[in-house]
Amino acid sequence: MAAPITEFVQAEPIEGASPTDAMEVRFLYDDSSLWVGARMRSSPASSIQAPMSRRDDGSQAEYVQIELDTYLDRRTAYMFGVTASGVRLDHYHPTDNEDDSDAQFDPVWEARTHVDADGWTAELWVPFSQLRFNDLRERIWGLNVKRWRPQLNEENYWVVVGRTERGWSSRFGELRGIDGVPQTTRLEVMPYVSASSRVAGSRDLNNPFQDALALSGRAGADMKVGIGSNLTLEATFNPDFGQIEADPAEVNLTVFETFFDERRPFFIEGNRVLEAGTSNFYYSRRIGARPTGPAAGDYVDYPSTNTILGAAKLTGRTESGTSLGVLGAVTGGELVDTFNAGLLSSVRVAPRTLWSVGRVIQEMGRDSTVGAHLTLVHRDMSERDPLTSLLTRNAITTGFDTRVRFDNRTYEAAFSVGLTYVDGEPAAIERVQRASGHYLQRVDQPTIRLDPTRRTLGGTQMTGSFNKIAGRHWLWGSNIMIESPEFETLDFGRLNYAGDYTATPRITYRETRPGRLFRSYSVSGNVNYYWYFDTDLGVRNTLGGSANLTFLNFWSTSFSVNQYLRGQDAQLTRGGPAMQTPLGTSVSASLRNSGGAATRWSGNVSLRTNEFGDRALGVNGSVSARPSPSLQFSVTPEYVVENGPTSFSGPINRQYVTTLPGGRPETYDRRYIFGLIDRRTLSTQFRASYTFKPDVNLDVYVEPFAASGLYSGFGELAVARERDLRMYGTDGTTITRLPGGAWQVTDGAASFALSDRDFNLRSFQSNVVLRWEWRPGSLFYLVWQQSRGGPEPTIAPIGPGDLFGSLSTPGDNILAVKSTFWISR
Repeated sequence: MAAPITEFVQAEPIEGASPTDAMEVRFLYDDSSLWVGARMRSSPASSIQAPMSRRDDGSQAEYVQIELDTYLDRRTAYMFGVTASGVRLDHYHPTDNEDDSDAQFDPVWEARTHVDADGWTAELWVPFSQLRFNDLRERIWGLNVKRWRPQLNEENYWVVVGRTERGWSSRFGELRGIDGVPQTTRLEVMPYVSASSRVAGSRDLNNPFQDALALSGRAGADMKVGIGSNLTLEATFNPDFGQIEADPAEVNLTVFETFFDERRPFFIEGNRVLEAGTSNFYYSRRIGARPTGPAAGDYVDYPSTNTILGAAKLTGRTESGTSLGVLGAVTGGELVDTFNAGLLSSVRVAPRTLWSVGRVIQEMGRDSTVGAHLTLVHRDMSERDPLTSLLTRNAITTGFDTRVRFDNRTYEAAFSVGLTYVDGEPAAIERVQRASGHYLQRVDQPTIRLDPTRRTLGGTQMTGSFNKIAGRHWLWGSNIMIESPEFETLDFGRLNYAGDYTATPRITYRETRPGRLFRSYSVSGNVNYYWYFDTDLGVRNTLGGSANLTFLNFWSTSFSVNQYLRGQDAQLTRGGPAMQTPLGTSVSASLRNSGGAATRWSGNVSLRTNEFGDRALGVNGSVSARPSPSLQFSVTPEYVVENGPTSFSGPINRQYVTTLPGGRPETYDRRYIFGLIDRRTLSTQFRASYTFKPDVNLDVYVEPFAASGLYSGFGELAVARERDLRMYGTDGTTITRLPGGAWQVTDGAASFALSDRDFNLRSFQSNVVLRWEWRPGSLFYLVWQQSRGGPEPTIAPIGPGDLFGSLSTPGDNILAVKSTFWISR
């Protein structure tokens, strides 16, 4: 009996056209919930593509989505959807961008569907307790509705955001009439219990820390409390993340840290408010990361994570348009048991630490914002604690940012300033100064910035950008970033290098209307300017171009090319003088089929060369298929071969090995030694998912990994700030391979050894998880994990046959069971 929405419009494949089949959506509400009913016509009904899948995986199924801007802030939105087979979909849009979504938003709600001769129907039940909104007498919410039909590559919307337009919730229609809903207390508690057993594949009977079954159990709880109708306080006590799959295997020989995605649910849900504008300052995986303190002994029971005692966060938005996010966490002081010469002892490898981050964003009209952030890390260490020589005591960052859109969201300007401060004992501050993000000890600086007596370090970052972000054909823009040499965020954030300037102007021509050959295409060009605070190092430039094409059948391809010009790199010698990078070129290409296809595939190839003749070739691809409506599997192989050691991460043309004394005056009396490496990496990720019903899923993840690196020669930097190496075995030097694999080098009267650095590694990781939502909001997990791997005795370049070599190596097996209980009032 409710009034329906029936006026829908195509966004794809023909923008502005009427949908192929009709659709009706109705809304009702009671004191506690919003009810949505939808009828999707389909002719014939047999054409409905409705495979089963786990929650939030609906790209290959026909679905309907309801988008709600409950604050009516024209910037954020909740999405609730369901596929024709009954799989629930939900996410949160933290910004005015349809593609920017938080998939870890998992509220407690229900949906049911039914397929009949005319199409299919859906009913959604969304409790108001799962939404946040301003408590006003008349509630007006932004609204949009989407229907995706993968078999037709058709997207239908109630409100279409055109291909050349920007915005998402700012363009919604309105849902009116939800009046008189009583204010209720929002309280959710989710206690859990878990148990696990770890069985070592190669148990050492002399190791007192290895038990045959290694049984363990734990308990904890999560809690959510509504503060008014628009703020939520969440807390976790003694959290357990045993169901989370392991990070991908890798061999990192670069100076840069690898940053992995956050996978822990508590730190993902609602995290976008904290991350917005703070990407360099806040990296949630620092909380609970593996300790770094030393511990030695015949046997050491070293933990892989730092225990999180508890964490809490407050998120929401006020009636005045202020978005707020605050997170605090405490990790425990970590003691490691060691066994040495028959004696048991303990050593502290991590202090008790307080972590906190706060973020506030104030709307200025519909299209502009101003924000600020503050992060704090405090480690509880006395002056006599040995860890004070390794770790800073306090690390603080703060800053503000602003973003302004104008001329109907066609142009956007942004600006930010960030400040950092760390303090601690002189030894810890010196470690920060010598770290790869600073290298303040670099010997060829006009003035050496390293000060080993400092107890504090402070720095500044400034960013700015101006872009044309909308329009039919031409888009352009430029951004700049400046970081002072003492800028330091690694205690709680990310940093590659401080003490530089970066500017990147770019221009794009695009066509979004289908033509005779292409549905859409774009061509872009850019220039990257990079220079240091030490202006005598000059400028390092990169020229780039790319093209993206979408064919009429929704297949797409992309091409890119980059030209790396010669320039100075202050990090290659790891604190020594700058070294010149060679002239180089990289090209890449990709091809993929339609995202709505029942079987999806993609392929990518990359090639990089430089003026030395070094080469790096990378090939990867993916295939995702559904042998049956309930079974989905995918395989993602990757193969990278680097001959003569070009790196894909940047114009690095030699692999750094070590620094030794006794060098020539041209290199400040030090030897900066590099090796020529033949490096190969082969990995494949296998995933399979079987859905027994929408609330019961079995997920399997398997990753075999193999990597090898063989050094064919060594040399030292010939002259500071040049690119050539003085190869050992030439210029009056000799090099000899010793029986144990090490290398002996003579240079006149000097003689020194280089250790054997060849490697051949295997790894096999797997994760099998049975997930059952046995009642709304309550989950049961059964988990089996494997971790195998290690070095191979025979050092040789890997090949395809080596991928599963780690299956024969010993490893650990972990079996775990966990159940959560959702309680709400």
